Amino acid sequence: MSKLRLVKNLIRLISFFLEAVSAAAKDSLVTIEKLSELHDRNVGKLPSTARKNDNVRRLFDYVEQYPIIDIKRTAEALGISYNTASAAVNKLVQIGVLKERTNASRNRVFSYEEYLNILRKDT
Repeated sequence: MSKLRLVKNLIRLISFFLEAVSAAAKDSLVTIEKLSELHDRNVGKLPSTARKNDNVRRLFDYVEQYPIIDIKRTAEALGISYNTASAAVNKLVQIGVLKERTNASRNRVFSYEEYLNILRKDT
């Protein structure tokens, strides 16, 4: 193989990888924009409060990091009581942020479906 042919092949290979990286970056930007829009829309739905500890907002921030939760572990992670976490979860369900994934009376699991759907796109 001549040096010229080798150089041309390397250029094609590098171009291919650069195009792939560029496409992935563009997809990532679209995903980030959608997540940002979802965040802003849902923050607007949160009830306003004058309380120093806004547990609904804390829970919302938590579900953006962990979009599938159960009340017990979430209460432990946030350092709040089970009942406080349950009330905050119920509020997020009422305003349409969280959805229950189980039909059980105990050990219920909730998810931030809109968030997950954005992340699942094209996967």
